[in-house]
Amino acid sequence: MTISDTPLDPARAALLGSLIADAVAMPVHWYYDRAALDRDYGVIEGYLAPRSPHPDSILWRSSWTPPSPKFDILRDQAAFWGKRGVHYHQFLAAGENTLNFRLATELFRMVHRERDYDPERWLDRYVALMLEPGWHRDTYLEEYHRHFFTNHGAGRKPINCGVRDVHIGGLVPVPALVAALGPRHHDLRRIVRLHVGLTHKDDEVLAAADTLVRILADAIPRPEAPPRSADASANALREAILDHGRDWVSGSKLAAWERLDDRQLVGGTLSSACYIEDAFPAALALAWRHAGDFPGGVLANARCGGDNCHRGAVVGSLLGATAAIPSGLVAGLVSAATVTEQ
Repeated sequence: MTISDTPLDPARAALLGSLIADAVAMPVHWYYDRAALDRDYGVIEGYLAPRSPHPDSILWRSSWTPPSPKFDILRDQAAFWGKRGVHYHQFLAAGENTLNFRLATELFRMVHRERDYDPERWLDRYVALMLEPGWHRDTYLEEYHRHFFTNHGAGRKPINCGVRDVHIGGLVPVPALVAALGPRHHDLRRIVRLHVGLTHKDDEVLAAADTLVRILADAIPRPEAPPRSADASANALREAILDHGRDWVSGSKLAAWERLDDRQLVGGTLSSACYIEDAFPAALALAWRHAGDFPGGVLANARCGGDNCHRGAVVGSLLGATAAIPSGLVAGLVSAATVTEQ
């Protein structure tokens, strides 16, 4: 694979792809009214800045009280909670990543630098970043962050602060660990399960994370293997999805869904919301039908609305590992150097 004339191994390309998918989806994240999405942004063809108001924002009915000022992870963003029309990512620029993906890049940096994974060292870093004023500019923080710091503020050690969370956002760090450790690291599956379980103690989310690892490991060719053609790479991805994703999607379902366009499938047959039971099959289906076409799959995921940023962790990583990523999408991604220059 060549990106901007610089070779990038497929595992890193998977992480890069997930970051691109998030940044493309960011302005239309959690749009459920697709007519409003089209009205506000037209046909999405690349990176855009978020616009206000956000017609589907639920921040007007969201609230969180920190256990003490020491554990306040909202800080100045709290002023926007409880108000209508506020965009979840209102202060981000075109090509920037949302909070969970910012954390994934930090995870990649740490594990790649140390060539090992230590959950307690990561939790120390996570807590420090979340409490650092100005480290991120996201207005909305997912429930798992709030639950974690509620528990931490109540005196629990970070290793015991995770909760049962059923959202696809739990899969965001998976491509980062695959990229940092390598898709055939002898302990990768255990490490991924351990890491995801620090914040998302849900059996289905943990099973989905393990499925994503297995698909990536199968779809990424071994270094000693001869180069694959674009068609062979696309076929390898489809085969890996069918082999390892059978608990989530089947060949018969994927074939039946072929008659549906992307928006009929995601947002119609399958919910476009964040809950893992539909969100993960939806992401696998988008990756399967757009295999070999990275920009097509990433743009389709964004245009479907709903929790497209976190679906992007799956769609972007699977397509990024197996298809060419256009250099223009790399150039416009603010975090690209994190992956390409390590």
